[in-house]
Amino acid sequence: MNPFEMVKNLKNLEGTMNQMKEELAQISETGSSGGNIVQVTLNGKFEITAIKLDPIAVDPRDVQMLQDLIVAAHHAAMEKVQEKIQEKSGSLLGGMNIPGLKL
Repeated sequence: MNPFEMVKNLKNLEGTMNQMKEELAQISETGSSGGNIVQVTLNGKFEITAIKLDPIAVDPRDVQMLQDLIVAAHHAAMEKVQEKIQEKSGSLLGGMNIPGLKL
């Protein structure tokens, strides 16, 4: 393997990864639970950017249900973000399989 070719490929990969980071920063997906009673929005870094609660979900006698709904909505949003990342990374990386890169 030619070392100069490896360096060239690394620079191309670095540029691709930087482009991918920029695109992932733009991702915003919302997951919901309980028939949209709870909605959680995540960005491409899996950070919560918003939580929307229907007032019907706020029952002081059933805090456990609200907690479960928030967890379920967060999980749904995470799945959507992961799908979006896979879509974007697949097109950017041209179908390359990079060991250790699991999304």
